[in-house]
Amino acid sequence: MKPQDVVLLLKIVSMDTSKWNQKPVSEELCVSQSEISESVARLKFAGLLAPDGKSVMKMSLMEFLEHGIKYVFPEKPGAVVRGMPTSHSAYPLKDELSSTEDYVWPHAKGTVRGHAISPLYKSVPDAAKKDASLYELLTLVDALRVGRVRERQLACMYLKRRLRLEE
Repeated sequence: MKPQDVVLLLKIVSMDTSKWNQKPVSEELCVSQSEISESVARLKFAGLLAPDGKSVMKMSLMEFLEHGIKYVFPEKPGAVVRGMPTSHSAYPLKDELSSTEDYVWPHAKGTVRGHAISPLYKSVPDAAKKDASLYELLTLVDALRVGRVRERQLACMYLKRRLRLEE
């Protein structure tokens, strides 16, 4: 599994359709079409995409995010840089939690200074600018990667809602 596989899954979830095509998705994610194709094959093999390669297996995705993402793609906050807010520093967690430290994806056109969190994939900040729903999903996943217990619990709650898996 590669980081862009998670980004692709979240993009498909954000589009809320099983009628997506690789070329427009590759452009929106700033990822080559061949990388998308390879991602689809890996995700089908892992059971995170349906055999048709179009539908996300949402329960499996949630299980992986909740229990595995922090081990497969671990991250620790770095130096203070300018960037785009992520994790508890971005919506929706920002409205629920207060913190004196912001977390950001380093980005030249960023508006916030905070501790650097490497995005799952290098094109994530640019892709997130194009799709608010994807941005939200990515920030929630970052909360699972770097957050403390309360942040992780809230991120799981919000992800389950967005995946329509509410308990």
